[in-house]
Amino acid sequence: MVEKFKREWLHEPGTNIMAGLVVALALIPEAIAFSIIAGVDPMVGLYASFLIAVIISFVGGRPAMISAATGAIALLVVPLVSEYGVDYLLAATILMGIIQVILGLLKVGKLMKFIPNSVMIGFVNALAIMIFMSQLEHIFGISIDTYIYLIVTLLILYVLPRFFKKIPAPLIALVVLTGVYIAFGSNVGTVGDLGTIERSFPSFFLPDVPFTMETFMIILPFSLSMAIVGLVETLLTARIVDNATDTYSSKNRESRGQGIANFITGFFGGMGGCAMIGQSVINVRSGATTRLSTFTAGVVLMFLIIVLGEWVVQIPMPILAGIMVMVAIGTFDWGSFRFMAKAPRTDAFVMVITVLIVLVTHNLAIGVIVGVVFSALFFATKISKVDVHFEETAEAITLRFVGQIFFASIDTTIEQIEFKKYDKDIHLDFRDAHLWDDSAVDAVDTIVRKLEEKGNAVYVSHMNTDSRKIVKELSQLNEQHLT
Repeated sequence: MVEKFKREWLHEPGTNIMAGLVVALALIPEAIAFSIIAGVDPMVGLYASFLIAVIISFVGGRPAMISAATGAIALLVVPLVSEYGVDYLLAATILMGIIQVILGLLKVGKLMKFIPNSVMIGFVNALAIMIFMSQLEHIFGISIDTYIYLIVTLLILYVLPRFFKKIPAPLIALVVLTGVYIAFGSNVGTVGDLGTIERSFPSFFLPDVPFTMETFMIILPFSLSMAIVGLVETLLTARIVDNATDTYSSKNRESRGQGIANFITGFFGGMGGCAMIGQSVINVRSGATTRLSTFTAGVVLMFLIIVLGEWVVQIPMPILAGIMVMVAIGTFDWGSFRFMAKAPRTDAFVMVITVLIVLVTHNLAIGVIVGVVFSALFFATKISKVDVHFEETAEAITLRFVGQIFFASIDTTIEQIEFKKYDKDIHLDFRDAHLWDDSAVDAVDTIVRKLEEKGNAVYVSHMNTDSRKIVKELSQLNEQHLT
């Protein structure tokens, strides 16, 4: 236990604190922007980012991953806020947390193994494109000064790490260029232009909503959507961070942790949130490996708001936009172009459709779900080919089945058989086949019945253990049929 605590909290504390500081600065404009999307006060998003980051650092399953208020959740709650108000949003966030805890207890993390690599590539690329596109409004059509700040920021981020790595390049860019702006002034947008920041701590209160079944039915659809979208984005982000750090994380613990964080956040005036891949990538690339970085990000965010609020609002937006552009470039899987050229066409299609769905809906969860569905359909199509070989001897006829027999393959299986009087015993040989479901068992029953209706004696043989078990449980065949 002591070794685990040291590994998850005390390994390279200086590096992790510095990384958390960089992330905290990047969280502020994001949280404000997401609040505006949701139609709530900027402090709702800022409080959420502070609370979720701090809480998840203790209860989450993935060290060094950043969770806070996110755009994916903000987009979902727009109708709820516009029609019923912010208190219903807070109530929905509390229910969202309860649902996520339940899903975590049901070990929803196991579902990650059903997400194919092509969907993962599509998810990552779509996210990178969305991160890049979200920064365009802070770059173009503003001023020449904006372009200058952006270019200088990109140069610092690209060149500096080649010579100096003790302090993260994004932090150096933020401090130096913000100092230049404060000293000399420029015609650029700042964090303060996004919304008003109140220098106050969040306080506990109950959402002002009727505790009735009607309220529950109003918030349930939103809470369910928030919970599922939040977990999909979180678990995929955890998997990406796992790959980037060559470490393993507990997806079920992360699911429960997200639920706990959102549940508590709703009582303190914060909107729902989940893992943020952009900030998580910034954190990891700044050298973060422990929970201390996530904790630091949340604490420093609140420190910046309360103590340094008058300075924070003066941070030029093109600096933060430049940092996020580099994150987008680093996040995009540039090897996916080679993947599209060499991979099977179905895998390439799944990757592309995942990207397109995410970009059209601005919903990562929907894109992933569609990608998984298409992958499942293509996989079912690939393995649904069953061959029936006709072999005849002087004494008997053997129909040898080769392939996977299940609901998608039964039609093509039956179509290969000619149902007529053979005047010989017929053996259905399943040594090279596997029966997977009740549809497969029903298909065997149908084949035997149709052949017997023509006056044939039919025997079923050489089934493997699992196939024989399901046949005995579900089939209408008699023992005399099975050999």
